[in-house]
Amino acid sequence: MRPKVLQLITEGKTKKVWETENPDLVILEFKDDITAFDGAKHDVISGKGAINAAISAKIFEHLNKNGIPTHFVEFVAPRYHVVRRLEMIPLEVVCRNIATGHLVKRLPMIKDGTRLEFPVLEFYLKDDKLHDPLINDHHVVLLKLASWKEIEEMKKITLRVNEVLRTFFEERGLILVDFKLEFGRDRNGKLLVGDELNGDAMRIWDMYTGKILDKDVYRKGYPLDEVLVRYREFYRRVVGADFPGEEVCLAT
Repeated sequence: MRPKVLQLITEGKTKKVWETENPDLVILEFKDDITAFDGAKHDVISGKGAINAAISAKIFEHLNKNGIPTHFVEFVAPRYHVVRRLEMIPLEVVCRNIATGHLVKRLPMIKDGTRLEFPVLEFYLKDDKLHDPLINDHHVVLLKLASWKEIEEMKKITLRVNEVLRTFFEERGLILVDFKLEFGRDRNGKLLVGDELNGDAMRIWDMYTGKILDKDVYRKGYPLDEVLVRYREFYRRVVGADFPGEEVCLAT
């Protein structure tokens, strides 16, 4: 039975979190907002929230089926997820398969587009004011964000997610360039993958044309209608159908 929605807990740049009658569950509402550069660039694209919610649901369902611990419980069309309530860890765990973005800016000796010999993992502190700085394992422990054991578990889970999703996307003619995961602890202290997994949280290229199907098109300054076209194409590849638009709303 779907939990009853109560009141708004918090609102971020692209999502709202709603309290429910079940203390262990919350509802994520995906907004139409799109941002970049720590919120310095911001627009609204009609339908974007529903697209991201559906893509994220499909990916989380696939991870759950493959035994990866996530917060995802149920997709409520068009733009809601019922998820387990977590105490989120303010970290982004980035996994890179192909060199691009910040990696080649920091290490210009690595050519943009180079397929890496092995997945490269990085930790970033979630803090817009500090522009999400790159940190290492020692910083994570020093800041008391996670224990050594949790760090190893996050790395293990991230590599497993990478393995599962690379195959998932290759079957759909897509290349998983890189992605970020966020983790949280449930009421028992268990680490679960949380937040979202869609074009806002990963780089995805068409396997045959190299076309970008993720938020990089927005970062690079493409017109908003073209950004929507790319997001709809990513939806079609993942969901297996054209984006139908929004028809059902969850009463709050």
